[in-house]
Amino acid sequence: MNMDFEAMSVLEEESQNESLGGVFGTGAAGPEGAERREGGKRGRRPGRKALLDKQDMKAKLERSRQSARECRARKKLRYQYLEELVADRERSVLSLRKELDKYYKWNLELDQGRMPEGIESLLQELGVKEEEKPF
Repeated sequence: MNMDFEAMSVLEEESQNESLGGVFGTGAAGPEGAERREGGKRGRRPGRKALLDKQDMKAKLERSRQSARECRARKKLRYQYLEELVADRERSVLSLRKELDKYYKWNLELDQGRMPEGIESLLQELGVKEEEKPF
């Protein structure tokens, strides 16, 4: 009877080691270990969507590249617009400086008692009558 008890305990230990080995990945994996892995919800299941993921990644990459191209094009157009705006403003500043310089010179001539060239045409444009002229 002693032998039967020892043989039974050895068989029980072997069956326990096999069932634990199937769960933890050591030893021979039996059908019980495979059922436990598929039935569990933990961890990632690689290989299920590999083909779809590759196609999705290619499509996503192409969309990203297209988006980058469009972004660069919009950026280029915006810089062109801003450069034109700056150039226009610079032209305006130059013309206003010329006009200011002209008025400054006219003022110097008026202070010296002389009639500047072009002031009569300016007064006519403004509609100033002969009687209202200050000089």
